[in-house]
Amino acid sequence: MHLTFLGAAKTVTGSKYLLSLNSKNILIDCGLFQGFAELRRRNWQPLPIPAKDIHAVILTHAHIDHSGYIPLLVKNGFKGKIYCSQGTKDLCTILLPDSGFLQEEEARFANKHGFSKHKPALPLYTAEDAQKSLQYFYPLPYGTHYNLENCLDLTLMHAGHILGASFVRLVYEDTQILFSGDIGRLQDPVMNTPAIIQKTDYLILESTYGNRQHSSINPLDELEKIIKKVIEQQGVMVIPAFAVGRAQNILYYIYQLKKANRIPNIPVYLDSPMAISATQVFSKYSNEHRLSKQVCQEVCQVATYTRTQAESKELNQQKPPMIIISASGMLAGGRVLHHVKYFAPNPNNIILLVGYQAEGTRGAQLLAGRRHLKIFGEEVPINAKVIELGNMSAHADYQEILTWLSHFQTPPRKTFITHGELASANAMKLKIEKELGWDCLVPDYLYKEEL
Repeated sequence: MHLTFLGAAKTVTGSKYLLSLNSKNILIDCGLFQGFAELRRRNWQPLPIPAKDIHAVILTHAHIDHSGYIPLLVKNGFKGKIYCSQGTKDLCTILLPDSGFLQEEEARFANKHGFSKHKPALPLYTAEDAQKSLQYFYPLPYGTHYNLENCLDLTLMHAGHILGASFVRLVYEDTQILFSGDIGRLQDPVMNTPAIIQKTDYLILESTYGNRQHSSINPLDELEKIIKKVIEQQGVMVIPAFAVGRAQNILYYIYQLKKANRIPNIPVYLDSPMAISATQVFSKYSNEHRLSKQVCQEVCQVATYTRTQAESKELNQQKPPMIIISASGMLAGGRVLHHVKYFAPNPNNIILLVGYQAEGTRGAQLLAGRRHLKIFGEEVPINAKVIELGNMSAHADYQEILTWLSHFQTPPRKTFITHGELASANAMKLKIEKELGWDCLVPDYLYKEEL
């Protein structure tokens, strides 16, 4: 049995792990690379194994860095089943076609304005490709054992993080392998607590915040101050947000502030078709989060939804103050780029970053203090105030991960530290080795290990 790391190795994107045994090839997660150009180029390079030779895919959750390569895998010849939770399937039904549509739009825009090095610029895949890939999804209930390819026992368990997020446990004979995917917060205000795991032989563990602890400051108080500031300045607050997870959390916080009369009734716009759809899915999965159906409905009514491009463009002509929540969360693409391009030059406006910003993304550049961003081939001046609200992350920080690991009754034979920038992964490795005494490895891209 061999495990090969095809992504999320010393980076937070492109999650793909290839498990090979008995002539069967199982891919755990199937994500797109984002961030630096050298990482994004990997999306265009062939996998070390032909897509037709992969027998099954298992998804931990729906975020594009874990699922976004699926349409291309199917386009290239994959014909097997894609196993995941029902929530993940429902969200991928929203996210994947949107991902294809955005890539088509960006290619079309690049060709129209001539700022791409490629003539013509092409999408990695289309919305139609994504739609076709959905027929291969095969949802499984949590906690049940499934016989996978007549050689593995597969079980999905709640991971918190977002709707449908799962820990993936695979058992081959007497050997257990656990893939953490992304681990949710232990005290998240919206999502339920991740399942407790007590043993595994091999652990593939995320380390997004392996060198950071989330602030203890209440994000509700911080958000109140920031909203009042943008109202005082008669400005616009643009919030880049992941369409699934972060957008719903922000709406929930704004709902709390408005209900308690802590902020004036400032207009709020959710300008992301997939975020709108994901928000409406929330009430369907009340067993996975802490909100009642009534609260879900009230949260959904906090924002005005802008579905069409015309409605999105009209927002740039609205009279301030207002709040615009739009994807993508790391400014990698999507409608939010148009809003940042329009509003960033004005010092009365605020750009609020509420999620992890991977190296090489525009979001990371903003955090680093860049005063210009290249958007659609133009250098856009950043005069708006850039604020990071770090305690809104849906990822467990290193202390929360250590607390989660403390429930293991015996150490794994080996723990592979993945899904983190190099500094984060190395920090997580050292903390686990020091506090728990476990054998850990931070694998390189394409590293292969016999289990």
